[in-house]
Amino acid sequence: MRVVSGIQPTGNLHLGNYLGAIVNWVKMQDQGECLFFLADLHAISMPHDPAALGAGTREMAAALIASGVDPNKATLFNQARVPAHAELQWLLNGTARMGWLNRMTQFKDKSGKNREGASIALFAYPVLQAADVLLYNATHVPVGDDQKQHLELARDIAEKFNHDTGTDTFVLPEPFIGAHAARIMSLRDGTMKMSKSDASDMSRINLSDDADTIAKKIKKAKTDPEPLPETMDELEGRPEARNLVAIYAALEDRAPADVLSEHAGKGFGQFKPALADLTVAKLAPISERFNALKDDANAIDAILDRGAGKAAATGSPILASAYQALGLLR
Repeated sequence: MRVVSGIQPTGNLHLGNYLGAIVNWVKMQDQGECLFFLADLHAISMPHDPAALGAGTREMAAALIASGVDPNKATLFNQARVPAHAELQWLLNGTARMGWLNRMTQFKDKSGKNREGASIALFAYPVLQAADVLLYNATHVPVGDDQKQHLELARDIAEKFNHDTGTDTFVLPEPFIGAHAARIMSLRDGTMKMSKSDASDMSRINLSDDADTIAKKIKKAKTDPEPLPETMDELEGRPEARNLVAIYAALEDRAPADVLSEHAGKGFGQFKPALADLTVAKLAPISERFNALKDDANAIDAILDRGAGKAAATGSPILASAYQALGLLR
């Protein structure tokens, strides 16, 4: 099994990123060959601050390493250090079809009402995503509900490329069915995902937060006056309560129903301190390592450079096969 997965280098990682993706990356690296990348080429599809992008890429790498992604087990790199990603995207642009890309919901969501003013990079974003995984002949790609459409496109591109060239250049990647990724919501609004773009810092727990800040944010998290019920069905219509139970369950790698069976009947005056203690215990070692590592640019660059060398070596023969299949002379 060869797993490939990427994450946007947005910086300022929070609990939602950690429980939603990074925890599973840490598990995956012991289950097969893994290539994890910081998607900095994807980031330039939208307006961005160049200095913030560079800083965010290093910060994201530091957060991944602090969270348990081991560069000695997995290949960790950023896209821009491996030009083959952009090369293969261009080759695949000859196979991808406008109609396919027009159906991609992400472009519609991000371009909004100004589709004519959106960048070509945003429109062709899914082709670069296809290149990201096809470059390494990934057998499996972890995807959430919002990315299933893009994996299907990658498979369509690979299948058409192989058919058109009469080759078996690309492996058709399968979705990775691993541990269920936790969907962590805002501490201020249980109907919205936890996000760094939220104006209120109290809506999220950052990986860089210290123990006192974490405890304060959980204490002030929005809840309701009712005690915790015995079943998840009884949390229907109580999004903030459901979110805090989900966070507790994800941190302990347990089912939310098990958490409820233990805490049923308790009010949030009892549950919040227990959740705060658990969150601090889980995040304190990560925060300490992250804060120590994030400002050591030389160390992070060395790790990313080494990972890029390994990634380039893995992808080189596959890229060469794509050139050859298309009749291109190099």
